[in-house]
Amino acid sequence: MRPFLRLASATIICLSTTVLAHAATDFSRCPQFFVQGAAPQVRNTQSLNPRALCFESFAVLHSGTTKTPVYVAERLNAQQVADAKDEERTNRFFADARLPRAERAELDDYKGSGYDRGHMAPAGDMPDAAAMAQSFSLANMVPQAPQNNRKTWAGIEKATRKYVQRAKGDVYVITGPVFGTARPTTIGADQVWVPQYLFKLVYDSTTHRAWAHWVENTDSARAGKPITYRELVQRTGVEFLPGVSISE
Repeated sequence: MRPFLRLASATIICLSTTVLAHAATDFSRCPQFFVQGAAPQVRNTQSLNPRALCFESFAVLHSGTTKTPVYVAERLNAQQVADAKDEERTNRFFADARLPRAERAELDDYKGSGYDRGHMAPAGDMPDAAAMAQSFSLANMVPQAPQNNRKTWAGIEKATRKYVQRAKGDVYVITGPVFGTARPTTIGADQVWVPQYLFKLVYDSTTHRAWAHWVENTDSARAGKPITYRELVQRTGVEFLPGVSISE
């Protein structure tokens, strides 16, 4: 093949890859869950085999590599939290059929694993029956240490809702896992990755303040003082609020 043809072919492949990557992370159907409609900027997204999923009350960037979310985004306000108080928890977990079989977790992966199916967008945030049902998609879950999920993390979720109830406007919350080792622990036949840490970023659109909870994914972990937005970005390498001015 002539050099210029090889170059043209390589350029076409590169452009195709770029288009596919953009399509896989396109949240144009649910921009309302992101500040100014701008989704987080994640490095090396192709290695994550990403897919953007829109739900009624949250959005998920899912990784077909880890079989977990990369992050889950919500936009909360006092009225939504008030509506969520009356919703009955369904506990009907399901594998998300929008994801290819090879890219998703299955219910059997969690059975006997010793880990809970840990919500990233909490069931307690869901304002109606449809949103509640959708929150039990395994695309919204990570393998979470049981006591962490039921006590420490549940306390962080409850504290976030209390803050939202006092806020004067919309509060954006982005939650996700962090995998700290090259060879993470996995569960199940589908090798679902077990996070080493969990984070929950909170951004108040009225005060422009942001902070993040950072917790090790162990039963003994306890919630500490929140970290700054900049520190979260440094630890994860993700710009969660691109173009947003933060009041420290």
